[in-house]
Amino acid sequence: MPLSHHFVLKRLNAALLLALAGAAHAQTLQEVVVSASRQEQKSFDAPASIQAVGQDVIEAAGPRVNLSESLNRVPGITVLNRQNYAQDLQLSIRGSGARSPFGIRGARLIVDGIPATMPDGQGQASTISLPSAQRIEVLRGPLAQLYGNSAGGVVQVVTADGPATPEARVSIDAGSDALRRYGLQLAGQSGSLNYVIDHSDFSTDGWRANSAAKRKHTNAKLRWEANDQTRVTLVANVFDQPVSGDPLGLTREQAQANPRQVATPSTLYRAGKEVSQEQLGLVADHRIDAQSELTARVYAGQRTLDNRLSVPLSAQTSATSAGGAVHLDRHYDGTGLRYARRIPVGQGQLSLSAGVDLERMREHRLGYINNLGVLGALKRDEDDSVESTGLYTQADWAINEDWSAVAGLRANRVQFKVEDHYIRAGNPDDSGRADFRATNPVIGLTRHLGADTNVYVNVGRGFETPTQTEIAYTANGSGPNLNLKAARSTHAELGVKTKLGESQRLDLAVFHIATRDEIVVATSVGGRTVYTNAGKTRRSGIELAHSAQWTPEWRSHLAFSTLDARFDQAFTSGGAKVASGNRIPGVMNRSLFGELVWQPKALAGFSAALELVHRGSMVVDDINSDRTAAATLFNLRLGWEQKIGSWRLRETLRVDNLTDKATIGSVIANDANKRFFEPAPGRQWSAGVVASYAF
Repeated sequence: MPLSHHFVLKRLNAALLLALAGAAHAQTLQEVVVSASRQEQKSFDAPASIQAVGQDVIEAAGPRVNLSESLNRVPGITVLNRQNYAQDLQLSIRGSGARSPFGIRGARLIVDGIPATMPDGQGQASTISLPSAQRIEVLRGPLAQLYGNSAGGVVQVVTADGPATPEARVSIDAGSDALRRYGLQLAGQSGSLNYVIDHSDFSTDGWRANSAAKRKHTNAKLRWEANDQTRVTLVANVFDQPVSGDPLGLTREQAQANPRQVATPSTLYRAGKEVSQEQLGLVADHRIDAQSELTARVYAGQRTLDNRLSVPLSAQTSATSAGGAVHLDRHYDGTGLRYARRIPVGQGQLSLSAGVDLERMREHRLGYINNLGVLGALKRDEDDSVESTGLYTQADWAINEDWSAVAGLRANRVQFKVEDHYIRAGNPDDSGRADFRATNPVIGLTRHLGADTNVYVNVGRGFETPTQTEIAYTANGSGPNLNLKAARSTHAELGVKTKLGESQRLDLAVFHIATRDEIVVATSVGGRTVYTNAGKTRRSGIELAHSAQWTPEWRSHLAFSTLDARFDQAFTSGGAKVASGNRIPGVMNRSLFGELVWQPKALAGFSAALELVHRGSMVVDDINSDRTAAATLFNLRLGWEQKIGSWRLRETLRVDNLTDKATIGSVIANDANKRFFEPAPGRQWSAGVVASYAF
């Protein structure tokens, strides 16, 4: 066994002995999820690696601004807060998506049944409203491939329903670096209409220079029970981020000298972005009879973005350059239809489902000279579009008390189209098309060893197309790189879920992923990143989650992951030879989250928790020229709750990184300027108050 694995197991044993494991409440043992079968079921019964965090955990984990606050307690997923609201979080599931320089890549994001991932596979986590979320699910493994392109995993967010008694909620959060979040929520039930309307206003000065951000976010869910058979849900989301500076990465020397500084181009070119998005979705559920149901969804949205990049002026003026400032006007829409039926078969029951997903994205992209923060001449003018069609079917067969099986098939087609309107001397017409197709099967088998233990094995195929951003440039000349291939992968996992008595649950999974035509960075020079296919890669690892209610006053939760992600074939990146066996950059090789929670009976409404967060190392580029150091951090949180008449009050206090340890929070893989490192803050505090009034 490699030395690093001995190190991790030693830490794991120590954590277990100290009970530094923490849990989302005892309800974790029976949490409800929908991602595995698209129908509500207990996560323990789902034949896949899937965990969820509930509303109580989301509220206790921080000011409810970023997914990174609460998802560190889920094994198999890494969500890194880059301290950079212009580039969003770095989210990776089993190593998929780690190369993304911005946005979410390689995972499907779904909010209340509506995709938050575009048909090309690129998504944004910033538009997710956490103050109104009831739970967040994370599905890993082969079953995620049934969600289509770039589904290395699925993150699904479900907005809470309004309570039976209408209530108003006001929340205030404050923290380090002038962090402020103000929230107002109205929720309740009025006849057959259930409603949740949530608004929040967030701002921060940022931990690093040029990293200030402001956001306004409104999320609404209206659910109408038309009758006993039909339910219609309307979801509306409005997001506005008028300020978000981009501090860029730092070289190792810069990060060690002053981790809060920025590279000169960040301020010289006023790097940052302004973005707004509006979206409306409608989901209708109709029960045809006792055994069958039909679900339909339709949605549409628009997104505008102005992004100032730190591209040197000398590189912007070339004939084929797209400039250093981007204006994007995007419109997107989609529809989906799913039919499900349950059929008695032998001793068990067969649940069949079939559906179609149609997604479309159209955007007008303009590029300008960024003349030290001032908009200059036009350098790019094009219309881009991506259309995706997915047909899928899934069968879940409860064969008998001892066995169950799952099988699925998804056929996908993703079409890219570029219409170039910027045609000049030295910059020809770069219009073109690309078409990607894949048919991906999944099959699994579960052995039920009594009511308290399930053992499952799943195998499936997946694919990942390049995104619109990744096909934007070619190595020589202008125009899109329409010769990029889609990455094809084979996923296999073996897992066990067991209840250790009434108050403990253990989930363990072992997996292996083999990929060919992995999409990687070929060159990154002068603000232009060109991608290529790298041949074969492999990812394998172990994931463990343990939750326990030791006594009425003490509970714990543990999430542990290892991930060995490597290139299986040599290739050339940026003119350098990448050896077979090199680690894939941006992928964390291990992680550990432990939490011990105390809720004393003598202090009703009070809770205290100590968290342990261990992060392994990440290499910074394909040639593995440098890497981050592993780090172990401790966090402390305190909470109080009171009920006074119709009022319910909740106060929280958090201190993250108690020991004020200097660490690197994330890396920018393959940065041409060797500014790979994005430092993480030292000791940080946050406090919040929520006041709810029931009418």
